[in-house]
Amino acid sequence: MESILSPSMTNALFALREDLPKTAQLLALSEQPFFLDWKNSLDRKLLPRMQPDFPLAAAICGGGSSGKSTLFNTLALKPISPTGGTAGINRRVLIAVHSSHLQRKHFIDALYEPFGCPPCELTETAELTQRGDPLYVVGDQIPKNLVVLDTPDFDTGQKGIYTNRQLAQNSLEAADILIYIFTNANYNNRDNTDFLARIIAGIGHRKCFLVYRVYPSFTDKEVLAHAATVGQNIYGDSADDSILGIYRADDENAVAAGEKFMTLTPVGKTRFSLIDALSQIDPRKHRLELFSSILADVLKGAEKIRSLLDCSAQALDVYLDAVKTAQSHSVHEALSHFPMDEVIKRFAQIWIATDPAHIKVMRKTGRIVEIPFTAIVSAVKWFRHSPEEQKEKDSSRKFSTQLEVDLLGAANQLYKSLVDPELSVTLAEKDPVAKHMRTTFNQLKQNLASECHWGRYEEVPNKNDPSGTGLFRFTVTAHPAVAASKAELKKRNWRRVLDRIISQKENIVSLSKPMETELRSLADQFRSRMSFTARIQQTFTALLNVLPATVAVTYILATGDPVGGAGIKIKLAGLFGLKDLYALVAIPVTAGIKQADLDQLEIMLGPITQTWLNTKLKTVQTLFETEISAAVINEATSRLKEAQELLKNINGHMEICARLLEE
Repeated sequence: MESILSPSMTNALFALREDLPKTAQLLALSEQPFFLDWKNSLDRKLLPRMQPDFPLAAAICGGGSSGKSTLFNTLALKPISPTGGTAGINRRVLIAVHSSHLQRKHFIDALYEPFGCPPCELTETAELTQRGDPLYVVGDQIPKNLVVLDTPDFDTGQKGIYTNRQLAQNSLEAADILIYIFTNANYNNRDNTDFLARIIAGIGHRKCFLVYRVYPSFTDKEVLAHAATVGQNIYGDSADDSILGIYRADDENAVAAGEKFMTLTPVGKTRFSLIDALSQIDPRKHRLELFSSILADVLKGAEKIRSLLDCSAQALDVYLDAVKTAQSHSVHEALSHFPMDEVIKRFAQIWIATDPAHIKVMRKTGRIVEIPFTAIVSAVKWFRHSPEEQKEKDSSRKFSTQLEVDLLGAANQLYKSLVDPELSVTLAEKDPVAKHMRTTFNQLKQNLASECHWGRYEEVPNKNDPSGTGLFRFTVTAHPAVAASKAELKKRNWRRVLDRIISQKENIVSLSKPMETELRSLADQFRSRMSFTARIQQTFTALLNVLPATVAVTYILATGDPVGGAGIKIKLAGLFGLKDLYALVAIPVTAGIKQADLDQLEIMLGPITQTWLNTKLKTVQTLFETEISAAVINEATSRLKEAQELLKNINGHMEICARLLEE
């Protein structure tokens, strides 16, 4: 039990108090009512009083005109708080402290921590009749181990609206012990006792003293019977263990006139005066018992909050996956058309330019083993002569126009995905991202925070494979953590954004220096894998079952009368691990081309196409991120990373608290 007030526990609790709000702020949950309640309880009931020598805080509470201020003055032996027959005359909390505590560093600040305001000393009694922050007064008649709070009426008001109830509640939640004073008129007022019961049952179990302001004609038996009713209404079956003492305060005209203090007489088993009973309470021992209850409740609340934060972090992770997936899909959609002629021609130029010297000589003489002369003529014509130039220009313009259409469509789709309340993406079942998202959604359903709806997924038919499914559609709710960046995106002038995207079209169309380098490297790789015989023969045609050289590709593209089309399937590696997107590059073939040679063409054209796509995918990805998605992705990424680190720390803090609580 002693470990509850150990430095290790104190440090862990203060760290928990710091890290949980940070994480909640990152994940946009800091304004949730349950989180605010937990934080307030920690601030008011636990942290300020973690020091073992912090005095016991006793809060005097009760209904209007029950005698709270008179009782406060009696304990302080000083007429400080205004008294009278008008209910609700005092509208502030008044705290009486021994002067010795004011010399302690940070004591008064810790005392005021539950109220969230700076300390302020009472200068005039009239200040108590005005609404405002709590005031303190020095009362050396108060025992050093005790702080007494005079609280406003918690039943002043009408039609269910209580003027001072929240202020009274804050005071009672900050107290270690309650002193409930009641009269014959309200001893069985269930609204009052239910209010106290809710506070006591909230976090921690506070015991109390009962003071019955009663007519002198009432017998002690009647006092005890009425006090038992009050105790039962507040504590239920645990009333006997929770009532520390019962006192009667007989009504007197002099007391009512403010001419003398109350006379408090112990009743029943109570043997000591109220001030003596309060003085005899060891704050450390009492707080150990109280803190064990409060700490258990605080940790239980922290566990629920941590679970929700874990859930929210997982949801943000899934949303980030969905955003990146949507962006990847849009980037691929922007490049759904491929300028085959231009890329293959440039590869042919690089290949021929890097031919060995003897091959170049053989080409000039037109003497190449097993190569039909017509093939050479057709290849050279396609490669050099001007009649093809106009066709190439038309093809280039057509691709440029189509690229603009694709860019606009893809950009608009990505923008819509980011600003909508929900984002939907479809992924292959075996895709690592799909597996991660499915696993996370299933975990969210089982989490304590399952009432939070972060999204859903469903299996959908696969158009490419009607016999099976293998596809899943994920619909993810936009995470509130990126609300600011989404709102900023909505405010942007979308027409201007599209204009800037289109202005970069030429960068995508052109064969950049990095692309040239990649193609040259690819040509070197192909040549290095050629056999000795293939090097001698220099495979210019598709008539040999070896890796086709570029002139063979030139021949296929240049000769007429194709008898059919061979679809070469190029698999696109996604930017974020996607493996489900494909492009079909239709290559016309001539008669006589063997299937083995077509396979060789696919081996060759696949890397060439992939090289172009990899280069351009990065270009479009950078363009789309800069103009559209960067703010959302960056905010989600940074918040998620920081939240995950804090959650690791929070787990460590809670493990320490739980272990020390058990000791």
